Amino acid sequence: MAMLMIGELARRTGAKVNTIRFYEDIGLMPLAARTDSGRRTYGEADVRRLKFIRNGRELGFSTEELKSLISLSEQPDRDCGAAAAIARRHLAGVEARMARLALLRTELEEVAFNCDGGHMADCQILEAIAEAGSR
Repeated sequence: MAMLMIGELARRTGAKVNTIRFYEDIGLMPLAARTDSGRRTYGEADVRRLKFIRNGRELGFSTEELKSLISLSEQPDRDCGAAAAIARRHLAGVEARMARLALLRTELEEVAFNCDGGHMADCQILEAIAEAGSR
């Protein structure tokens, strides 16, 4: 099996070298094997894991959620209900953020399109921003 240096792992996954090191430091990636000269080396399993982490981060999963999912993936005979539960909790969080963003959009539309011009002393936009969230 061909071993990859950290730069090649970065190129193949789209991750930055310092991000790979960070993921090792926080336990998302296993510590890399080292050559006699101390250089990190990686295999195909590391490529797959880093791609999984990057995709998970793009989907908004937290570091802790990813650690849990990785831990579950290392238990192939285990029921996948625990992974589904993590995904459902994450989805609920996404839906809650989307609801808050929809409210924010409505408030911003009111503010942005209800300006009649005039002087800053009477600016409805500034007043609406000052009052936002207290309604």
